[in-house]
Amino acid sequence: MRVLPLTEITAGMVELVGGKALGLAALIRHGERVPAGFCVTTEAHRLGVLPRAEIADAYERLGGGPVAVRSSATAEDLPEASFAGQQDTVLNVTGVADLITAIEKCWHSLHSPRALAYRAARDVDHETVHMAVVVQRMVEADVAGVLFTANPLTGCRTEMMVDAAPGPGTAVVDGAMVADHHLLDGSEQPGVGCLTSGQLAELRAVGERLQRQFGCPQDVEWAIDGHGVLWLLQSRPITTLFPLPPDTGKPSPRVYLEFGHVQGMLQPVTPMGMSTLKALVAAMLAPLGLTVEITDIGGRLYGDLTDLTRSRSARKRLVKLMAVDFGPRAQAVMEQVLADPRFAPQPRGATGKRPATGAALRTAVQAMTGIARALARPAAARARVFREVERLRVDSAAPAGLDTAAERLRFVQAQDGSASSAAIAWTTVAGMLAAELPAHLLKGVATRGEINVVLGGMPHNVTIEMDLALWRLARRADEHRELLLTTAPHELAARYARGTLPDIGLAAFLEDYGHRAVAEVDLGVPRWDEDPTPVFAMIANCLRVTDPDQAPDVRFARAADAAEASLDRLVVRARRRRPVRGRLAGYLLRRARMLAGLREAGKFAGLYRLREIRRQLLLVGAELVHRGLLDQADDIMFLTLDDAWSAVRHDADHRVTVLSRRAVHRRELRRKAVPVAVLSDGTDVESVLPPAPAPDGALRGVGAAAGAATGPARVVHDPATARVEPGEILVAPTTDPGWTPLFLTAAALVTETGAIMAHGPTVAREYGIPAVICVPAATRKIRTGQIITVDAAAGTVTPADPTLGATPAPVGSAAITRPTA
Repeated sequence: MRVLPLTEITAGMVELVGGKALGLAALIRHGERVPAGFCVTTEAHRLGVLPRAEIADAYERLGGGPVAVRSSATAEDLPEASFAGQQDTVLNVTGVADLITAIEKCWHSLHSPRALAYRAARDVDHETVHMAVVVQRMVEADVAGVLFTANPLTGCRTEMMVDAAPGPGTAVVDGAMVADHHLLDGSEQPGVGCLTSGQLAELRAVGERLQRQFGCPQDVEWAIDGHGVLWLLQSRPITTLFPLPPDTGKPSPRVYLEFGHVQGMLQPVTPMGMSTLKALVAAMLAPLGLTVEITDIGGRLYGDLTDLTRSRSARKRLVKLMAVDFGPRAQAVMEQVLADPRFAPQPRGATGKRPATGAALRTAVQAMTGIARALARPAAARARVFREVERLRVDSAAPAGLDTAAERLRFVQAQDGSASSAAIAWTTVAGMLAAELPAHLLKGVATRGEINVVLGGMPHNVTIEMDLALWRLARRADEHRELLLTTAPHELAARYARGTLPDIGLAAFLEDYGHRAVAEVDLGVPRWDEDPTPVFAMIANCLRVTDPDQAPDVRFARAADAAEASLDRLVVRARRRRPVRGRLAGYLLRRARMLAGLREAGKFAGLYRLREIRRQLLLVGAELVHRGLLDQADDIMFLTLDDAWSAVRHDADHRVTVLSRRAVHRRELRRKAVPVAVLSDGTDVESVLPPAPAPDGALRGVGAAAGAATGPARVVHDPATARVEPGEILVAPTTDPGWTPLFLTAAALVTETGAIMAHGPTVAREYGIPAVICVPAATRKIRTGQIITVDAAAGTVTPADPTLGATPAPVGSAAITRPTA
């Protein structure tokens, strides 16, 4: 089938007709008003020959006259990639000869530089993509535009956004002009600009209908003709939204705080790893007297803090408790939530949670005893911690006699997170308090910076000790420098496994630290003793340090010396100005230097248990591979424990499930930013924070892709000859799809015109870079090389010094901060 009417396309034909044609056919099946048309299928593209006679016949049956010719690639308008504007559209085509030319242009656009760059950025194999082309009768539009059935800037699923402009709509999607912008929140909207109140209401009704029909938020292109008739030209999933929290069935809103960054990871967790992490975080919070339901949102670890925000007692300490582990961004969003009347405190018992006064009292007594004991005798406390770490290492080993998959799963299921140690927990808390309290005691006497110097070069930190051990290993391996610097890390790892690599002392390092990894709290991540590829990359980085003064051991020793000297000076000054507070602060700071470095000990010890759990699960996975139920042993990391049990006991085949979950995991790995806190309606709380006052000299525009970045500007007028170095901020009069390859290296985007739903901002959101559009005269007021800060939340672009013009800056120096969507 080389030519098909849109009315004959059915679900499941994506490989034949591409994403756009499939979406249009679905609209037709649901009874929506869509311009009549046909599809030149991928079969013709694969053959490389246009069926001219069939196309002419289909065009004649369409009635001839002007048509729109639009690409419909097999990797287009998909849930994971919109391909917004990456392939060509040709409008107002009349006559068979021009129609054939337009279809050929769409074919050729499949391999345009912008389409190639977009597919590469989304990990889409070029060889697997084919092109179909949609031909539809043109709508003579009085007004046209784009409807998003969810707010693409905040993630809120109860709001819709409309951009509209007079004419055919190309000015909106290409960002060539400033469009009328409407936020539809369910209330009656007054008619403003080119749309009436009735037309806005009709668009919202259509959006609600399409969202129900397709089961997810939609990006809709539409046009209203001279008779006031609304036509739908496209409906595809919005690809940039962060997933919704699970539906709890409760009518009132809920708030979830992201916990993964406390463990140094924002990447998605494997399904098997998620179950272990939930137990781990619950065990971490228990000593603080907090009970929080841990929730999987987008493969990330979120805690449901709703009941705490509505508790009169808990909300008083919530923001303060976040200071150490969660930081100022989390504190800012939580202050916003606590000020929201929807999260106002409720009467005791209204949350449905009974206060665990007995347990809380026992926890408080244990805490005070453990902390006081550690502060009184820090050396003894430190020795207890080291003994506990060693005990947990020994106890982590699986017992002998685990011979079957069922026995191994029972062992895994018994590891519930209770292996945490009070000796480690309260000593760690004592060190954290000793490090945190002096800043409050010494207000007006010492700055935070001075106190931070005292807390530098901290001894007894297992992670610092690991880094220094790696540095010593690299120094000893210097005779093999050329081999280690010129051979790819994965090849070095393969040679190490085969035993053909010179002995550089790696085995001893892995004996001590092989249970670690990047994103190590996820069971699904290989440990270094399984795959030392990352270790070889780190060794190479160490070998590139040639300045002796920058050697890690020298820098650490320098920081430790500076800390001790600063501590002595600070204590003398503090005791002179505030005798009592100064004496107490000096005591705490000295205890901090003895105890605060132990903060990593608990996690370090817990990783021994995670490594053993992973080993046992991989053995279960290997058995399931042998039984033909999985394709490879580590597929088990994309199952849950219940899934694994069903395979072991009932021979359930989960291979299709694994493929689906791996695809979702790969898609989430590409997400550049994760919300600090999200509401149950999808709202990224940080995106609705009140903007800070605009700095003097700031240029104002409209935030179109969330986040903030600072770096050198690159003013570009012609993308065909432009170069944007990594870290530079692209400043342009406008952008259409031809500009988007420049986004791959840009740290942010600034334009003089545009619309939030235009192709440029849409792709910017997909790439995770901030964008501020509609900044008047941006290309004249900003010069290449000038350091600027782009803040999408505030809708501002702020030159470092607007009076200086261009400011030379090193390439790649951009700092991206506060990305939120």
